[in-house]
Amino acid sequence: MVMSVLLSFMFPPPPSLVVSGLTVISFLILVTSFLSEIRGKHLNYSKFWNSNPSAQKQIKLSSKAGMLLLYTPAFLAGLASFWIFPPQSLRSIILQSAVTFHFFKRVFEVLFIHKYSGGMTLESAIPITLSYFLSAATMTYAQNLTNGLPEPAMNLLYPGVVVFVVAIIGNFYHHYLLSNLRGEGEKEYKIPKGGLFGVVICPHYLFEITVFYGIFFISQTLYAFSFAIGTNLYLLGRSYSTRKWYVSKFEDFPKSVKAVIPFVF
Repeated sequence: MVMSVLLSFMFPPPPSLVVSGLTVISFLILVTSFLSEIRGKHLNYSKFWNSNPSAQKQIKLSSKAGMLLLYTPAFLAGLASFWIFPPQSLRSIILQSAVTFHFFKRVFEVLFIHKYSGGMTLESAIPITLSYFLSAATMTYAQNLTNGLPEPAMNLLYPGVVVFVVAIIGNFYHHYLLSNLRGEGEKEYKIPKGGLFGVVICPHYLFEITVFYGIFFISQTLYAFSFAIGTNLYLLGRSYSTRKWYVSKFEDFPKSVKAVIPFVF
């Protein structure tokens, strides 16, 4: 029953052990990361870059260098996919463009939007970089394997484009609001205001989650679905920890502001 419902809005799982294996592995890694965040064992970047005692003994990168390391390989993988897997359908063109643009946007934000104060450990940067790179490469490869297959009974391509565009704009807007919290040379954290920051402390995570659901709608592959679910779980955990951090640092933090899902969580 569940499988028949899933197959109504997804392409059949590809006959590829590589893609099938990466689907399971990436999902399990993201679930493990979610559980680690909930338990207070954070990946060491942003405000949590030195939260674990072992972080002091690890190689530290500047936040800007670390973030560029995270996103640039994934952006290049998306760009290279147009040459390695020449699009053979409108869905493939849109999927590869969406993946490439998402990571290009993140690189652009690192270079021109974000204002950083912390750091990132190399030990945390490497698995995140691999996760993003493999997601971009595998997503485009899995899409290539659907060429010639019948379209899913429920076509989510165009709703996916709408969801993706809205999410990309929302994510960029809230990153812009975060960058405006600090004046030139300022490094201290402040309670974010504006946009959806009045109801959740991590609206940028909410929109990033939505970005990957938009990509899944465009793709309609099992890998894109599992990565969206896994990213959702990880960012739920990260936003939960972020809200706890703000509550501990600011006595005037509004208790009504949730972590990432307005009025719920």
